[in-house]
Amino acid sequence: MIGRFSGLSRLPFRARTIALLALAGMICSSLTACFPIAATGMVVGALSITDRRTTGAQLEDQQIELKAFGRLRDRFKGDSAVTASVTSFNRTALVTGYVPDQATKVEVDQIIKKIENVRVVVNELIVGVPASLTIYGKDVVLTTRVKTALIDTRDVNANVIKVVTESGAVYLMGLVTNREADRASDVASRVPGVSRVVRAFEIITEEQRNALDSAGKAGQPLPETRGTSPVPASPAASGGSGAQVTPVR
Repeated sequence: MIGRFSGLSRLPFRARTIALLALAGMICSSLTACFPIAATGMVVGALSITDRRTTGAQLEDQQIELKAFGRLRDRFKGDSAVTASVTSFNRTALVTGYVPDQATKVEVDQIIKKIENVRVVVNELIVGVPASLTIYGKDVVLTTRVKTALIDTRDVNANVIKVVTESGAVYLMGLVTNREADRASDVASRVPGVSRVVRAFEIITEEQRNALDSAGKAGQPLPETRGTSPVPASPAASGGSGAQVTPVR
C-alpha cells in the first residue's frame, strides 16, 4: 500500500478513498472561497484564494504530491509494508506513514528530495507495522475536529493552515507567523484524541503576513513568499525529521 490513496485490498482502498473525499468536501465547504480543479477516484485538488500561497505554488504543491504518489507506487508496488504519503505546502514536502525499516525510510526520503520544486523534506515516517483501516478512519475524524477547532478560534485564520493526521499525530503546515504557529499548535494540542502535534510550518514575519493578507483582501496577486523552513534539511538518516513538537495539553 502506497500513501493515502491505496490500501491493503480493494475494500480498504475504496473505504479510505470515500473517507478522504468526504473530508475534502467538509473542509472545502468550511472555506469561503474554494473552487475545484480536479476530482478523480484518487485525489481531490483545489485552489483557495484565501491561501497565502500563490496559485503557482499551490499548483506546484499538487504536482509534487502526484509525482510523489507515482514514484512511490512504482518503487514499492505490491509492498503492503510501505504506506508513505506526501503532503506538500509551499514546496515543503511532509512525508508520513509507515515503513518496515530505517533503510526504506531513507530511500523514500531520497526519492522525494529528487522531485522537481521540492525545497524541504520533513520526514516523519514511522518504522513499524502500518496502521489499520480503523486508525485511518479515526485520523479522518481527528483532522476534522482539529480544523473545526481552528475555525472556531477567533485569533487564528484556519484557511491558511493545512492539517494532516497520522495515527493520532497531528501535523500543521502553512505560511504563518510565530504567534500564529504557537496559537494554532496550542489549539490542536487540546483536541481530544490528539497524541502529538508536529509543527511543519514555514515561519514568516509579521510584515510578510501583512503584505500577503493585504494583497489577498484587495484581490491582487500574492507576492511569492518564503519563510524560515521547519528544518534546514531532511535528517532521515538520524531517524527524526527535526520538526518542532508541541506537548499535548
